[in-house]
Amino acid sequence: MDRNDGMARRRIRIEGRVQGIGYRAWVAARAKEAGVEGWVRNRRDGAVEAAFEGEGALIDGLVERCRQGPRTAAVAGIEDLADDGAALGPGFDVRSTV
Repeated sequence: MDRNDGMARRRIRIEGRVQGIGYRAWVAARAKEAGVEGWVRNRRDGAVEAAFEGEGALIDGLVERCRQGPRTAAVAGIEDLADDGAALGPGFDVRSTV
């Protein structure tokens, strides 16, 4: 979701071999490098979910990087999810599994 101030929010679900390989830590490091706020967490169904807030172009680039992931990942796909409107920042967190 793009906002009038150039900032955007996006929530995604990443499927494939993305758990047990450091994917969440990799996403957190890439988000911090880009200056994007939000969180990432594992889901019990084997997927990873992430929410990002920041400049739209930075978020788009981060999502594209998530399509590759770390070299140990095998990303099968990324699905855009509805934004729940919850506050994301400040910073970027690795959250517990849901």
